[in-house]
Amino acid sequence: MARPGRESGGTLKTLEKLEKNVRDGKFYEAQQMYKTIFARYMASKKHTEALDLLQSGASIQLRHGQVTCGVELGLLLVEGMTTIKLAYGPEALDRIKAVFKEFPRSPTLEAQYSTKTLIEGVSTFMKAAIRWSSEFGAPSRGSPELHELLADFLARESPQPDLAKAFYHYVRGNNPSAFASAIISGMLEPEEGDLLLARGVFLYLSMGNLRDANKLFDELHSQLKDSSQASVLASPLTHLAKFILLTLERDALPLFRMLRENYKSSLDRDPSLNELLDVVAEKFYNVQQRKNGLFGDLMKMLTDGGA
Repeated sequence: MARPGRESGGTLKTLEKLEKNVRDGKFYEAQQMYKTIFARYMASKKHTEALDLLQSGASIQLRHGQVTCGVELGLLLVEGMTTIKLAYGPEALDRIKAVFKEFPRSPTLEAQYSTKTLIEGVSTFMKAAIRWSSEFGAPSRGSPELHELLADFLARESPQPDLAKAFYHYVRGNNPSAFASAIISGMLEPEEGDLLLARGVFLYLSMGNLRDANKLFDELHSQLKDSSQASVLASPLTHLAKFILLTLERDALPLFRMLRENYKSSLDRDPSLNELLDVVAEKFYNVQQRKNGLFGDLMKMLTDGGA
């Protein structure tokens, strides 16, 4: 297997012994040894060796379907990176990506983990990594690349009702095209396709990101226009999304309010759309909203940038 770094002879032998334990099915024994040796390396200031050890351990446990063990070592890896204040950059990011790529995909009947365990494990590990990145050099909302990796995973592996979790991370990434594809893949019920489209556009806008909201709408239009789901583009809610995008290009609060009133019946299909537009009004027109109650808490979670 590819090694995470340039280990000394002793470290290499240690990794080989631990890997053999995992291959032999001695998962718990190997897990305890990984944690013990990691603590020893950290105490001796052998930081690179400590991170190499956990990157290797998390990867091999995951490769053998041991999701819980892999996540535990992955979280220790992020903890170690945080402890030594490892700066966000390509080399550090590669450690996270190397562990992430070893997570298995949808479980088979023989798998020792459930879909729920897998999704929770990936989310826990990646959210920890995103928090580390936000503290040590990435944008304040965390690494866009890590957000995109998690979003793609959640969109692919989650049951359809959990797409909102993927949306949260897509709007913190830099890939509206991938977001558009995820939205279209989630259009399992034709009558709800326009709701997904509007949520995606309004989420970008709720973060003040008019550029990517426009890119998302244009990408959705491009992918949908010649497809079996082209009827989504004729929906009043889709028309509203386009009109909102055009309105926000200029100082036109009265028009913004008029559009909300004229399309009230479409917006009322999903109360969260009005909540999102309340945030959009605050972002673009400085219209102050009361932030209390259930929806106020929801919108704070969606727009404040916490992973």
